[in-house]
Amino acid sequence: MQGGKEAARGPSAERRATSAASGAGAQGLRIGPAGWSYEDWAGIVYPPHRPAGFHEAAFLAEMFEVIEINTSFYQPLRPRNCAQWIENVSGNARFQFTAKLWQRFTHEASATRADEEAVRAGFDVLRDGKRLGAVLLQFPFSFHRTKENERYLAELLERFGDYPLAVEVRHASWNAGDFFAFLRERGAGFCNIDQPVIGKSIEPSGRATAGLGYVRLHGRRYDTWFSDDPERAASDRYNYLYTPEELEPWAARIRSLSAQASEVYVITNNHYQGKGVVNALQLISLLKGTKVKVPETLRRHYRQLERIASEPATEPTLFPLENRAKA
Repeated sequence: MQGGKEAARGPSAERRATSAASGAGAQGLRIGPAGWSYEDWAGIVYPPHRPAGFHEAAFLAEMFEVIEINTSFYQPLRPRNCAQWIENVSGNARFQFTAKLWQRFTHEASATRADEEAVRAGFDVLRDGKRLGAVLLQFPFSFHRTKENERYLAELLERFGDYPLAVEVRHASWNAGDFFAFLRERGAGFCNIDQPVIGKSIEPSGRATAGLGYVRLHGRRYDTWFSDDPERAASDRYNYLYTPEELEPWAARIRSLSAQASEVYVITNNHYQGKGVVNALQLISLLKGTKVKVPETLRRHYRQLERIASEPATEPTLFPLENRAKA
């Protein structure tokens, strides 16, 4: 199955590549967190007492215009769930999901045609509902640039070429002009990342190779980034809060991307205890020059949000609370 029926295909690679000339500007820029279902967000990002009918995605869609779906990396999305998520975010007309491709394609290279059909079943619901901004092909650090890997990537880009695609590679061997031309020829976006730069890790950039621009901020936990301990990997790896000074260079890169690409997605993946939510709100305020809506529970844990909050605290305190989740 090579991308489904031709009639169902989205913009061609040529159209996606040349659409960058218009620039994203404020309208094409969306910033938001990676995922929404984390146990450690309870009572920090989300209210401790949730009202009837509360859904995390609906709550976040009041503040953000994009969320990156993480569960699609671990298993194909269920169409029924996708339809429900579309309903959950219906109050925000500009809202888009981005979704990671199943790791069976990017980390194992063992996917079958049935696997592709399962992946497409969920993605197609989001696309048909006009809520799919991008599909992210996230490769591990071990995915070095070789002839074999480049051929495999070309096959994947052809296979899923009817979706808007972005490619994340983490090894510096991919940092080459002919690789960026390779993506540009196929209308695929390059994912610019912030990660601990260790050895041959790819460094931060602000590059667009298509009408789709993509940024992911992972945090800078050098001590746990390559940890083999699954418990530490699940928490400490993404336990990092960017300072405003660390966000400033990324704001400049994002502005540059917005001048090159028609759609730009900025995802904060430093999700531990809602730190990515904090940084996403700070980036929105920084890039748009406005104050933003800040959930009351979140501002109690991260008092630095007071300076960008559009509304006064509903429960003022005499003594500022300590940030209980420092980097």
